[in-house]
Amino acid sequence: MAKRGRIAGVSALVVLLVVGLGGCWAWKKVTGPAAVFKEESKVLYIPRGADFEQVVDSLSRIGAIQDPTAFRWLCERKNYASKVKPGRYRIPNGMSMNALVNMLRSGEQEPVRVTFSTIKRLPELAGKLGRTLEPDSLAFVHALTDREVQHKAGYSAETFIAFFVPNTYEFWWTTTPEQFIERMAMEHAAFWSTDRMTKAQALKLSPTEVSTLASIVQAETVKRVDAPKIAGVYLNRLRIGMPLQADPTLKFALGLDSISRVLHKDLEVASPYNTYRNTGLPPGPINMPETSMIDAVLNAEKHDYLYFCARADLSGYSDFAKTYEQHLVYARKYQRALNERGIMR
Repeated sequence: MAKRGRIAGVSALVVLLVVGLGGCWAWKKVTGPAAVFKEESKVLYIPRGADFEQVVDSLSRIGAIQDPTAFRWLCERKNYASKVKPGRYRIPNGMSMNALVNMLRSGEQEPVRVTFSTIKRLPELAGKLGRTLEPDSLAFVHALTDREVQHKAGYSAETFIAFFVPNTYEFWWTTTPEQFIERMAMEHAAFWSTDRMTKAQALKLSPTEVSTLASIVQAETVKRVDAPKIAGVYLNRLRIGMPLQADPTLKFALGLDSISRVLHKDLEVASPYNTYRNTGLPPGPINMPETSMIDAVLNAEKHDYLYFCARADLSGYSDFAKTYEQHLVYARKYQRALNERGIMR
């Protein structure tokens, strides 16, 4: 009996030892480094509709897990296998399997930074978003050009570009076009503060009209220091009912944004954007104005200038005039400078 007892004791000890070693092995598998990269980290993309096996395959491919079997076992016990959450996840080198599963299970995405500026048309914005977020550019084009979406936001096809405030934003990679527009509505409301609204009202302009004028100022100059003065010129013209005579609106009407020189024949184009033939502002912005240009209009310089012309040195600065006669002097110098450089269009 004593012998049997000793055997049973030894057997029990062996079992405990095996269980202990197995537990130690499992513990190391779960808590030890699983992600092995040469880089500091890698990004895992889980698209909408992806299943658990796709996640396992993606993790294996980038080296985030070394033992798919152990990973599956842990995911089953942590109830992740049936609850995959799409997103963009940053996985640091050396991350443990347990920490990885916890991150994926909680949907702890890393946000994506999206910067948009100097946008001329909404399809251009859609392309930038489609290259950065999960939905493709076509999905964003459909949303941004949808008349019902535009109308719901309080805009038309001509003015909807004024709805967007250029800046750098953080989004989840999985942000849908609808969610993007909802976010932009919040940003637009925040940008048009009481202070900016008060300034717009003092100019007798709506926020959209301010953006329309700002888009013209933006197209007129690359020198921010000149922007408030140019805005003042256009506001003076609006005040006395004088046509804006803005070359950028003419280029927009012609669909020739890249031309350097407007010709006399261009002035006859039949378009509501031809501000040589029509008084007042055009139907909407000709680009997506930067916030600095909107503020340049809201804080326009007060002066008596009615004319301005690009300087003959082609520096990007402008010369300003109170009379048409003085303006012609500057204009002829500029035209000669273009001729000397062979710039005919």
